[in-house]
Amino acid sequence: MSLLYLHYSTPTWRYQSTNAAIDNFLASRMLSVAYQNKIERVNEMANQLPLYDETDRLVANTLRMLAIDGVQQANSGHPGLPLGAADMATVLWTRFLKANSANPLWANRDRFVLSAGHGSMLLYSLLHLWGYPMPLDELKRFRQYNSLTPGHPEHDPKMGIETTTGPLGQGFGNAVGIALAERWLAARFNKPDFPIADHFTYVIASDGDLEEGVSHETASLAGHWGLGKLIVLYDDNHISIDGPTDLSFSENIPQRFAAYGWHTQQVDGHDLNAVDAAIHAAQAETERPSIIACRTHIGLGSPKQDMSKAHGEPLGEDAVKATKEFFKWQQEPRFFIPEAIHARLEHVRAIGKAREAEWNALVTKYRAQYPDLAAQWDLYVAGKLPTNWETALPTIPSDKPLATRAASGQVLDAIISKIPTLLGGSADLTPSNNTKTKDAKYLKRGDFTGTYIHFGIREHAMGGIMNGLALHGLRPYGGTFLVFSDYMRPAIRLAAFMGLPVIYVFTHDSIGLGEDGPTHQPTEHITALRAIPNLVVIRPADGNETVQAWKIALERREGPTALILSRQIIPFTTPVQNDLACGAYVIADDPKPRLVLIATGSEMAVAVDARKKLAEQGIAARVVSMPSWELFDAQSAEYRRSVLPPGVPRLAIEAGVTLAWGRYVGENGKVIGLDRYGASGPFKVLFQELGFNADNVVKHARELLD
Repeated sequence: MSLLYLHYSTPTWRYQSTNAAIDNFLASRMLSVAYQNKIERVNEMANQLPLYDETDRLVANTLRMLAIDGVQQANSGHPGLPLGAADMATVLWTRFLKANSANPLWANRDRFVLSAGHGSMLLYSLLHLWGYPMPLDELKRFRQYNSLTPGHPEHDPKMGIETTTGPLGQGFGNAVGIALAERWLAARFNKPDFPIADHFTYVIASDGDLEEGVSHETASLAGHWGLGKLIVLYDDNHISIDGPTDLSFSENIPQRFAAYGWHTQQVDGHDLNAVDAAIHAAQAETERPSIIACRTHIGLGSPKQDMSKAHGEPLGEDAVKATKEFFKWQQEPRFFIPEAIHARLEHVRAIGKAREAEWNALVTKYRAQYPDLAAQWDLYVAGKLPTNWETALPTIPSDKPLATRAASGQVLDAIISKIPTLLGGSADLTPSNNTKTKDAKYLKRGDFTGTYIHFGIREHAMGGIMNGLALHGLRPYGGTFLVFSDYMRPAIRLAAFMGLPVIYVFTHDSIGLGEDGPTHQPTEHITALRAIPNLVVIRPADGNETVQAWKIALERREGPTALILSRQIIPFTTPVQNDLACGAYVIADDPKPRLVLIATGSEMAVAVDARKKLAEQGIAARVVSMPSWELFDAQSAEYRRSVLPPGVPRLAIEAGVTLAWGRYVGENGKVIGLDRYGASGPFKVLFQELGFNADNVVKHARELLD
């Protein structure tokens, strides 16, 4: 079926072309018999679709007209990409995308990522026409408050939206993570004749996506790993907001991606046959990810075609009229959908239902033959942790001081075998982050059975790929120095925005890292992370709190968690059974405290020592551990008052900027912090010289009370 399907005449179309590269590729290489049989089996119903005809072009034009009507009605949006990319989207969604709009959450669906999220009306129009829960009225409410059609797509798999896109390059990075997840699951669950994890990840990406640095980092890893089921359609329209892309962008994209180890092709993006043939060739290439540079015209058919104005502003009423005239489209009503396309789209929807039914039958047989694996698969699909996994959490001996990064490593060693979906790595700081477990095997090209990922020196890629892994239902963690969280902040923000249960292992948390000096010593970073909504930041005081921090992070399903861990060893100051889950709790107390000392991380030991010195001077003090502001703020007002009683002066101690501590110490409280950069030297010297010692705390406490 496949070879016959690839060779047919180019239809009459405004931009006709043949693609010699694809013809030569197909002529020089016969697809394997196994691959042909697979295509014929999976796409049996698709054989009933005719070669590309007027109906396909009508579908593409319907997508175009819905998009420009939505943008014009909103008087806001990006019409250029939908007008230019509708042809490639039509080919992909009618002939290749394996999905069932009646069940958008089908576990083995192909994933589609519109990385160029500014073209969101293209995605919303596709979802409506293909029968996803996207009513036409929502297209009419594009960019309106509380609509299902915001300016850029927002993660909602029940709607068919796989990830949040718009910040350019992020969708591309997520797609690499999604494709990696598919290979990782296949390595664990697939058995001969049972490919239950077997799907493609498709991307439509723009010039902007490929200019952003995260695409370079993630594309490099995708090629290194050989993610053969990742296929990117590059909307090569030569236009950006400022004007022609050659103002700032002149690299040869196919050559760049070939250097990464990708399979590359170039086609006319308005030639449905050429796009179809290129996708088939990309599917046949199983050892390398593929990019297809589709030469398109932004704003196709409009008076603003090939102009930067087509990118980010409505066409205007006159231009909408002219565009509809160009495509021989009726002017009214707006949001018109021709009756002639319904039968074609219904057939495509039926193909999706049949594909899922075929897969469900396969899974039923799989359950009978591999019941234990099937049970693990069900846990993965449900997004649940195994029952009683927490019994594997260790009790860490407290007789010797221990860096919390080391305690974190002990936790991972204990739990990694108990949570089948847990995998992670480091941005080339594995020995420093303690993120690799003792018996861990790293995943690599051709062997995805490992649980450890060497991301290389690519924090941003790590963040984007972890988001993709989480979007696919896995539980990823990734480590780097806290100061380098800046390199991955855009991905962290989107993880929080989408509510993804990603875990960040940020070590070397303060001036306590010592001799590497202020370039590597984070001062503002904890506060910067705390500013991200829906990100839970936990800075444990010792090994006991570190164990509980991991428990909270793994049980949290609605957002990411950042673990802030020390390089230097610190003494144990908290009980094994502590109340870290409350965000803040009392460590040491007096019946009538005159002062509350609040601390986080390694500074907890300083607070405990200061309390003893204050007691010697007749001053009773309470010590509060506050490892997580977010968890504390989520508690009841009554609980918060019980920990921080009104009317009792408060002194906070943290080796970072003091900017936001006022919310907890109040107008009359004080903060011992670091509103400057650190210095190079042994950590004990730095803590002494920069004021993080018991004597300085006592001094400030007395001043506060006086």
